[in-house]
Amino acid sequence: MSTIVFLHAHPDDEASQTSGSMARAVDEGHRVVLVVSTGGEHGTAPDDLAPGETLVHRRRRELEASARAIGLHRVVWLGYSDSGMTGWEQNSHDGAFTAADLDEAGRRFADVLDEEDADVAVGYDWHGGYGHPDHVQVHRVLHRGAELAARRPRVLESTMNRDAMREMFEAARAAGIEEDWDPDAPMDDGNPMGTPAAEIHWQVDVRDRIERKRAALASHASQTSDVGMMLAMPPEVFASVFGFEHFVEPGREPGMVQGWPFAPVAG
Repeated sequence: MSTIVFLHAHPDDEASQTSGSMARAVDEGHRVVLVVSTGGEHGTAPDDLAPGETLVHRRRRELEASARAIGLHRVVWLGYSDSGMTGWEQNSHDGAFTAADLDEAGRRFADVLDEEDADVAVGYDWHGGYGHPDHVQVHRVLHRGAELAARRPRVLESTMNRDAMREMFEAARAAGIEEDWDPDAPMDDGNPMGTPAAEIHWQVDVRDRIERKRAALASHASQTSDVGMMLAMPPEVFASVFGFEHFVEPGREPGMVQGWPFAPVAG
């Protein structure tokens, strides 16, 4: 069995993006470790914070609940602060993840890879899916950490299938449903969301673990603007949107296959 280390930007990213694959990996006997880059300081602050409780405290507890729902073996906090969206003054604040020295951040991640003797490291595609500065930094830190690790792991990049999202968007529009988003529209960094199917290598069917994914998302109850919107989807819509997870594998021959990228490699 393998040890797989997932690097995510904020609490709740693990739930929406890779929790189905993580749950399957756990169920199949792999050791699954989550590294969270920031505390999610710029998320939604709930009205019911207790005296002395901060948003970061709440989000840490929610992340712990998500980890239990998925079955993760270990959670590590990388120790940086949420950088906010592109162009925010927080991008350059001391401690902001996007402003972190790449070698330093890569070394922090490499230390976890070394502690775990990781076989596989998973992060994000080149523009972090939708251009959020912290997600883009995850991509950079993923690759730098893999380079610095004592034993270089196999690297995968979580992404979203832009062509599949376009098909869903067009189907909804044809059915008379007005959508307020367009997968081909510029996102936070000016690029469209996700990755074209032709550039994706792995499609993982996680529909048989969709309730685990919903439970992981529901753990992040404070984030009503994003998580709340996802959980408000009817079950069949939720399954169609979140029932497949996609990964780019740098260096692999082109072509997307529906399969399981975390199968042990012989030899």
